[in-house]
Amino acid sequence: MREGAKDMTKGSPYRLILGFALPVFLSQVFQQFYNTADTLIVGKFLGTEALAAVASSGNLIFLMISFFEGLALGAGVVISRYFGAREYGLVSRAIHTTVLLSFLCGAFLTAAGVIFTPTLLRLMNTDPEVMPQAVEYFRYYFLGVLAVVCYNNLKGIMNALGDSRRPLYYLIFSSLLNIVLDLLFIAGFGWGVWSAAVATVISQAASMVLCFIHLCKPGTVWQIQWRKLKLDGRIMREIIRFGFPSGVQNSVIGLANVIVQTNINTFGKLATAAYGSYAKIEGFAFLPVTSFTMALTTYTGQNLGAQEYDRARKGSRFGILSSVLLAELIGIVIFLTFPTLIGFFTNDPKVIAIGTRQARIEALFYCLMAFSHAVAAVCRGAGKAFVPMFVMLSVWCVLRITYITIAMHFVHELSYIYWAYPMTWGISSVIFLLYYHFSDWIHGFEKAGSF
Repeated sequence: MREGAKDMTKGSPYRLILGFALPVFLSQVFQQFYNTADTLIVGKFLGTEALAAVASSGNLIFLMISFFEGLALGAGVVISRYFGAREYGLVSRAIHTTVLLSFLCGAFLTAAGVIFTPTLLRLMNTDPEVMPQAVEYFRYYFLGVLAVVCYNNLKGIMNALGDSRRPLYYLIFSSLLNIVLDLLFIAGFGWGVWSAAVATVISQAASMVLCFIHLCKPGTVWQIQWRKLKLDGRIMREIIRFGFPSGVQNSVIGLANVIVQTNINTFGKLATAAYGSYAKIEGFAFLPVTSFTMALTTYTGQNLGAQEYDRARKGSRFGILSSVLLAELIGIVIFLTFPTLIGFFTNDPKVIAIGTRQARIEALFYCLMAFSHAVAAVCRGAGKAFVPMFVMLSVWCVLRITYITIAMHFVHELSYIYWAYPMTWGISSVIFLLYYHFSDWIHGFEKAGSF
């Protein structure tokens, strides 16, 4: 009945968290490599304008899909909570509701992305020389975004059940497929920047199919049966209760990053290309953060579902510390080697110089970014998703945007934009530190109301 899932309420917390986080970490490494491969191959074969078109995509794509990814996090909290409490009938209802919800969200995003892409790019002050290729890339990406949304939700279901290994295997396959298709379409066929988006969508669709095959396996507590797909009212309320704050949190972070991108675009295509290349490299610092946040949310949800409060507290401390230390180590490596790293994307010395300046300002503060994300993950697993939402909204969105707006009004200088990140990471870390130590987050589900 439970083959492929993992009960995280028994055994060593350290071993369980590491056992969950390691496959997630490796899967994120492959995902980051194939995301980076898109940018690298486009930059090398299609030039600076095409590089800027793809480089500007990350923040806008995140803004468009971030709210629905937040709902998926809420679904994961619900599933892991029921799984920890051994309420397998409710686990099944939650899974079927999540699957159908992902179809609906994906269809909505497809229409919205295709229709509003040119408007959004104009609002972001996209360089006119870059605009045609940027529109191509975004529209082809959103034509296949249903596969992206479904894959993220199916992976979230498997993670909520404690299974982080199969998503790793599927992602390794899709990562290699994406790189092969990038080389085939761009270097082999000589197609344009749009083909990089097509390669990404095809690889995500392959992962989605593999996830479906596993989750449709008969005789399991998670078996997906098409006749059972429906939006269960009770489950939907719980997903919204725990997912809406995460969705809002993701959206405001995405909005803040789009506004940052908009300000950077005013410095021209070289700054846009440098910022996008830096973002791909910085993504490697997020690998331990993402790994341990997923592990912390699942671990906390399952153990609080089983009322194992001491285990939840002990495991959370270990996960937070591990995330912070690994992110900082990666930050040090990026700080020391960035000119070489960005050289893989472009040979333009001006782009390399601009990107290196950003890395030298931000990289040594990755520990603060990791701490904020890790404590936020614990809060979500404990049913306290509104806490990170309010912190991120006030600090990572309102304060960050206010600072950049004022700074750009008086001093139109790129470095002031870059400093917005470590400054807001530090403020949010202080708030999360106080909340973690002095609040009663451990009884979050009981105070929010029982399932």
